[in-house]
Amino acid sequence: MFQCIVEYPDSTEQNQIMEVTSQPAPFEPRDFHSGLMSCCDDMGVCCCGLFCLPCLGCSIASEMNECCLCGLGMPIRSVYRTKYNIPGSMCNDWMVAYCCLGCAACQMKRDIKIRKSNGTLKP
Repeated sequence: MFQCIVEYPDSTEQNQIMEVTSQPAPFEPRDFHSGLMSCCDDMGVCCCGLFCLPCLGCSIASEMNECCLCGLGMPIRSVYRTKYNIPGSMCNDWMVAYCCLGCAACQMKRDIKIRKSNGTLKP
């Protein structure tokens, strides 16, 4: 948190401290709705990720109004996390996408499906 000291030019010579905070996020900080290795929670998504990972990536990208080529990897995961205020870092996103691309894609697709069903998916 940053602090600014505001000086007023009047005769009282008072200093006031004003806190500068970030803009409120539209969503409360929350992890993904399912774990990275919870692939069997939705067998349809799991099979799609296993047998046609590019199709799953294209589906994720279209749900997020992105280009079909952007559906897999660290950038789309970082955009998704930022959009829904999911804690994490770009470094973590890169590691997850590099080491477990299929699981990461399935996790995002499951999360999108859950957000669609409860009405919190932003266009």
